[in-house]
Amino acid sequence: MTVHFIGAGPGAPDLITLRGRDLLARCPVCLFAGSLVPRELLEHCPPGARVVDTAPMTLETIVAEFARAKAAGEDVARLHSGDLSVWSAMGEQIRELERLRIPYTVTPGVPSFAAAAAALGRELTLPEVAQSLVLTRTSGRASAMPEGERLSAFAATGATLAVHLSIHVLGRVVEEVTPHYGADCPVAIVYRASWQDERILRGTLATILAEAASANLERTAIILIGPALGRDDFRTSALYDAEYHRRFRGQSEGAQ
Repeated sequence: MTVHFIGAGPGAPDLITLRGRDLLARCPVCLFAGSLVPRELLEHCPPGARVVDTAPMTLETIVAEFARAKAAGEDVARLHSGDLSVWSAMGEQIRELERLRIPYTVTPGVPSFAAAAAALGRELTLPEVAQSLVLTRTSGRASAMPEGERLSAFAATGATLAVHLSIHVLGRVVEEVTPHYGADCPVAIVYRASWQDERILRGTLATILAEAASANLERTAIILIGPALGRDDFRTSALYDAEYHRRFRGQSEGAQ
């Protein structure tokens, strides 16, 4: 018996990996985060599977489902939204599985920030503009941010910021980062990236609050901030330059 943690992707049901889909198809038990995982994915579960929505459950009741499946010798597909490496609460479940000596695997999923970038049609790292992407959030009821992980500190680097779980405090986000990026810095808000009702707001740090005021976006939105969102005058990468020699491309004639 094994618990298989599976990243369901950002929302579109066809953005789950093949491995994740195949694991769903062979597990007689599926625990899924019903508030964020599309129901269409459950169609991959085998007929008669025990399907449990964990949205209203506590950690203790989820662990009880793992223990029940272990006693029955049944594999479990534990389906989370996005990718499991960030803000998935997988860590605390794994800690309990290890305590109970229940084996587990982890199958990654398409992260929501990647779906948001795809919706914008933008690369978040551009040569000599931004070469780092910071995935972060603001403090909330579920967990506070560590003292050293302040938005202002990340903004001071000039990196592209992908601010999750913070649309409800957009004003605070803008206030903290504007001194570092400037009021004209591009901002995009992507609501429910890859879902049927996906929405995109574009603006600058000076205008985005007004843009968002009438949009009524309460949750499931990513705030992307940084100069890479609006620059078209960046230097072309050397990667595909004819004079750039690398192991996968032969040297030009006469090159030493």
